[in-house]
Amino acid sequence: MRSILTVYRKELSDHFSSNRFLILLGLIYVAGLSSTYVAVSNIRDVASALDEHVFLYLFTTGGDVLPSFLTFISFFIPIIGIVFGFDAINSERNSGNLSRLLSQPIYRDSVINGKFLAGITTLAIIISSIVFIIAGIGLFSIGVPPSSEEILRIFFFIMICVVYGGLWMGLSILFSVTMNRTAASILTAIAIWIFIMFFLPIIANAIANAMVPLDGASMAEQIRNYTIENSILRVSPSTLFSESVLILLLPSTGHLQLSVVSLATTDVSSMIINPLSLSQSLLQVWPQLVAIVALAIICFAASYIVFMRQEIRST
Repeated sequence: MRSILTVYRKELSDHFSSNRFLILLGLIYVAGLSSTYVAVSNIRDVASALDEHVFLYLFTTGGDVLPSFLTFISFFIPIIGIVFGFDAINSERNSGNLSRLLSQPIYRDSVINGKFLAGITTLAIIISSIVFIIAGIGLFSIGVPPSSEEILRIFFFIMICVVYGGLWMGLSILFSVTMNRTAASILTAIAIWIFIMFFLPIIANAIANAMVPLDGASMAEQIRNYTIENSILRVSPSTLFSESVLILLLPSTGHLQLSVVSLATTDVSSMIINPLSLSQSLLQVWPQLVAIVALAIICFAASYIVFMRQEIRST
């Protein structure tokens, strides 16, 4: 346990003092504050039409030019996870630091566990800080304090974001373990992210239209086409994440036009007829949460097993 804490503190210090952390933090803050400005403006315009869960609209409301904070965070979380994990092992191996580190009284599993925990902690700090800043600005601007249920929803939202980021971090660490070059590991991880985010929806739509054409289709055929497309999209962790945060942050039908395109196109939105309680929302998103956690565990377990079986030679 002591060796894990030693690696953890060292990696945490490296993350906080690195330029990549400052750049990612700056991008997240700029995107989050910009979307908050748009959300506050739109909420003020239609304040009389909002009845409850007003505070949650800070995170789900966008404008004509800028999307919502939820769209920004869905885009940035995989990038943060990839950036903090793509060179976790292969950079240490190429520089010779890994063999020197393992020559000390530090277990091999402590190295990868400490690196992963440090990355998760850094990711949690980034997400939590911007969420709390947005909440503070919203509280000052709209003058409506969040209810206890809204606070719990935001807390679970942060937890889901951290687990989702841990999935991508575990995947990038897996590529860092299996590939010798850092450029190859980050390019592979980014290629998978691009495929999932941009090409998979196109492929899913093409397959659904090929199986059930929409030209002159009846209502039953349109529903079948929609079901096939969404069944394929649920292979993507980004779709699972989108469905999860939609239910948590949008328990009732919104009065504002949301600009979260990936969320608005999921069939989960059709289930929201009346405002859902927190327990009902968690029950709705439970399958997605289990799938995200399982994928994160699988990615990190695969990198852990491969790393423990690798031969590390001294240089």
